[in-house]
Amino acid sequence: MRTSTGKKVGLAITIVALFFCCAAPARAQVGWVANKIGPAGKDLNTVYFLDSKRGWVAGDNGLLSRTDDGGRTWAKQTVDTKDGINDIYFRSKEDGFLLAGNAIFMTRDSGNRWSEARRFLPSEFQGAAVELYSVRFSSKKKGWVVGSASKGDIITDSILVFTDDGGDTWQRQRAPSRAELIHLDFVDDKHGWIVGAEGAILHTFDGGQSWNRQRSDTKATLYHIDFRNDKNGWAVGERGTVLRTMDGGESWLPVESKVRSTLLSVQFVSDDDGWIVGRGGVVLRSDDGGRSWLQQESATKQNLYALHFQKKTGWAVGGDGVVLRYER
Repeated sequence: MRTSTGKKVGLAITIVALFFCCAAPARAQVGWVANKIGPAGKDLNTVYFLDSKRGWVAGDNGLLSRTDDGGRTWAKQTVDTKDGINDIYFRSKEDGFLLAGNAIFMTRDSGNRWSEARRFLPSEFQGAAVELYSVRFSSKKKGWVVGSASKGDIITDSILVFTDDGGDTWQRQRAPSRAELIHLDFVDDKHGWIVGAEGAILHTFDGGQSWNRQRSDTKATLYHIDFRNDKNGWAVGERGTVLRTMDGGESWLPVESKVRSTLLSVQFVSDDDGWIVGRGGVVLRSDDGGRSWLQQESATKQNLYALHFQKKTGWAVGGDGVVLRYER
C-alpha cells in the first residue's frame, strides 16, 4: 500500500479462483464478522460506501471489487492499472476518484466505468517516483490529493496537488513539509487537515489557499485523521499513537490507546462513538468522544488498513483480502 510502512509481504501465489461472493452476517449477529474477497495473497487497502447498498473495496495490483447489495455479493471491476489502489472517494453519487500508484482515476457514472484523469511522471519530479495516498474534496469543484516522491527507499519530497475544476485538471501546490503526506480530511469548504511522516499535521483555514503546520508533539508517522467539525478531530499512527484536539488543532493531546500496534484508520460515527483499526487485526472503540479507547474482538490477525462506516454498518479491510463487517 505505502512504501514507508513496510506492510507488504510479496508472496508469489498461484491464483486458483477469481472473485467470489461474500455472505453478509445475519441481522441478529452483532460485532465484527470476517470474510474474504479476491485472490489469495492480495491485500485490500481501501473501502468506501456511497450508501447502504453500493460500495467498493480495492487493493493490490489494481484489485477493485464492487457490491450493489450491501456486501452480500461482490463483483470484480476493471480499472486500467496494475498498481495498488490506495484510496477511493466520491464527492457526489456520480463523481468518484481512486488513486493507484502515481495516477488519479475518475468516474462520472457512479463507478460503472473508471478512466485515468492524471498521471504524475518521474520527469516532473526530478526523476523521483510518485505514490498517491489520499483524495478528498471540500466542494463540488475543489479537491486535493496527497502522497510522496521517492528515489528507491528514500522519500525526497511530499506531494500535494489540487483541482479547482472538479478533477479535470490537477496542479501541484507546495506544502510546508517535505515529509511523506499520507491522509487528508475536510469538514467544510474552508477547514482541512493533512497528516504524515515525522508527526506532520498541516491545516488550512482558507480553503487550501495556504497550509500551515500544527504542533503534534510527536515524531511518530501519522496515517489517518478524522474531524467531526472544525473543532473536534483525531489522528492515529505508529506505536499506538492517538491524538485528540478540541480546538481545531491549535493543541493536540495524546490519548492512551493501551496498544503498541501501528494504527492506520480512525472514524467517528457520532460525537461520542469512534473506531480505530490497525496492524495485527487491532480494533479499538471509544464511546466518550475519544477520551478513552477499549480493544474489541476483530476475528482476524491480519493488518487492517482502512475503515468505513455507513450509518449503522461498518467495514474494515486489510491483509490477504480480509473484509470485516460490523452491524450495530
